[in-house]
Amino acid sequence: QQSRTILMEIIEDRHGKRSTIFTSQVPVNNWHEVIGEQTIADAILDRIIHDAHRLELKGESMRKKRTILTEDLTENQN
Repeated sequence: QQSRTILMEIIEDRHGKRSTIFTSQVPVNNWHEVIGEQTIADAILDRIIHDAHRLELKGESMRKKRTILTEDLTENQN
């Protein structure tokens, strides 16, 4: 509850005045569920989604690629 309230206050203070960058591994369609309380989720999303520039990254995880590269380097060193 406290996190929702703080997030709402930050968004309310910045809305229409400043830019804000959000990053998430959770798809926007699931944000209501993550935020929890429907009314607050609606208010938050109304303020950030409508004027947003969204970048959705697709493809294989860079962590997986780094793990493979690290394993390859380790094998080559042995």
